Amino acid sequence: MAVRPLAAAGLIAVTLGLGACQDGLVNGASTRHLTPVPAQTLSLMQTKGMSQTDPILIRAYKKESELEVWKRDGTGQYALLKTFPICRWSGQLGPKTKQGDRQAPEGFYTITPGQMNPNSAYYLSFDTGYPNAFDRANGRTGNYIMVHGTCSSAGCFAMTDASMAEIYAIAREAFAGGQRAFQFQSYPFRMTAQNMAKFRNDANAPFWNNLKEGYDYFEALKQEPKVGLCGAKYVFGGADAAAGSCSPRVEPQVAEKRARDDQQIAELVAKGTPATRVVYQDGGQNPVFRPQNVTAFASLGTKEEELPYNAKEFGRHHLGEVSRPETLAAAPEEVAIEPKAGPATGPKGRTQLAAAPIPTKAAAAALTGGAKPAPAPMMMAKQAEPAEAKPARVTVADAEGDVSAFQKVFGGLARKEEATAAAPATPATDAATAEPAKQVHAARARIQAHLAKPPVATGALAEAKKAPAAKVAEVKKPAAKAEAAR
Repeated sequence: MAVRPLAAAGLIAVTLGLGACQDGLVNGASTRHLTPVPAQTLSLMQTKGMSQTDPILIRAYKKESELEVWKRDGTGQYALLKTFPICRWSGQLGPKTKQGDRQAPEGFYTITPGQMNPNSAYYLSFDTGYPNAFDRANGRTGNYIMVHGTCSSAGCFAMTDASMAEIYAIAREAFAGGQRAFQFQSYPFRMTAQNMAKFRNDANAPFWNNLKEGYDYFEALKQEPKVGLCGAKYVFGGADAAAGSCSPRVEPQVAEKRARDDQQIAELVAKGTPATRVVYQDGGQNPVFRPQNVTAFASLGTKEEELPYNAKEFGRHHLGEVSRPETLAAAPEEVAIEPKAGPATGPKGRTQLAAAPIPTKAAAAALTGGAKPAPAPMMMAKQAEPAEAKPARVTVADAEGDVSAFQKVFGGLARKEEATAAAPATPATDAATAEPAKQVHAARARIQAHLAKPPVATGALAEAKKAPAAKVAEVKKPAAKAEAAR
């Protein structure tokens, strides 16, 4: 929750209960927000050529459950100061779209001093600023999405109290040094070529593609990207991007990084990297907070040295009330995604996002042979208009209650299979996609049996699998009509 004028404090206290994390005010004044930056962290700043009051930038990654604090050093560029493990985030990979969906947001947000809450009921906190202009342009709703202490999340990023105290102190000193606002970048995962290849067919791929443009800017230049809006899409760059230019200037270093990633993605796909999605019961938590893993990390020795934080130290942190601990016991599941040839009409007439075509081995060979780099597989997926396309996600637990385990794991996939029954079949372009396709067909059969689909649709699709590729589209048409009649 943001700090507001005293005249509005009463109204905020009432409306705050509607927020995702229900972050209220503690009774009485608190001095938690005055906790100094730890001496060890100040020493680290000095080692890295940073001062206590230099500007900061924060990045969060859901899948890795990590939050990074970057600080501008003496060269004028940002350098990584410290990485903190995230104690709890909720929902699935993908953006927050509506109030009550338990989704932690993804995007680029601006944090001002007024968004810092020194009297948070969750120890300390700052409001991410969701929904921003991009979220509102895409019809997204919700409020009071926080980064806070206490290991409980209903759409927020929850840290331990000790971590939150340190992050708050670092931000406070940056504001004291004259920084008017810092940027908070929230991602589903680190946007490496490996991850972009792996998640290329996810329904959120076009949106993640857009986020990667800002990710690449920061990675290449170590400067905070200016963020603008072109219609319902982010634009990144310099002053022209901030002004809303739909074609902002791209710095040479950024263009080079994107070309390298495009080439690597194409090669990874051609080598057989399967396209998958990750399904969580309800969000995740960094492994260092699980007691059985603390011992394992400590016994490995070198493994702990590779971590950007001390596993034993965070394993001893007080976590407070952990939200939905039963959902953390089950590891996330990976579900193979079959490539789609184009947009298909989903349930209730909604348009589902089409995945980009998978390049052939010949295309990858052309890239490695010195030919002009082709666009990345994901880059060819067009950003969907928000009014017509909503990312299809597996239904997760929300304020209305939990859904069955079958729906959590296979619900979204079942809807995708129904939605694409009318789409022309596209044979796999090479052997790299054969195994993922088999897995999807097997999942489809199990789901169809569970949902007891009418024989006419099932029979037609079964005959389509046996028919030659040239006749698949012809056989699927009557099956699609039968499915629509249902």
